[in-house]
Amino acid sequence: MSHIDINKLNGCPVCGGTLTVSELNCRRCDVTIGGSFEPSRFDRLNAEQSVFLETFLRCRGVIRDVEAALGISYPTVRARLDNVLSTLGLDAPEPVAIPVDVAQRRREVLQDIDAGRITPDEGLRLLESLK
Repeated sequence: MSHIDINKLNGCPVCGGTLTVSELNCRRCDVTIGGSFEPSRFDRLNAEQSVFLETFLRCRGVIRDVEAALGISYPTVRARLDNVLSTLGLDAPEPVAIPVDVAQRRREVLQDIDAGRITPDEGLRLLESLK
């Protein structure tokens, strides 16, 4: 049985579809387990991304130390980090801005509940109406 370097695969080499693992084999005792296993998100990283992530973690996220360890500039570290996050599906979504008037109204409702001017049930109904 031949071994495939999964770090070089970004999908099915024939159609580009998503690959799943269907068999696991122990090299020591030759036990084979069959099924349908989803690879982890880290299996999506190529070799360069894996080395970068390992270095980033060893440096405990201190970008200055990553620069020194890999001999790359700050913008390159940031670009590679963004690339790894994107590959892992961890891109930070743009924060959703709550309109000031809604945020202010939520605070007022909570203050009214706290002061006993309205019941918690009334406050809950008002907060739900603000969504």
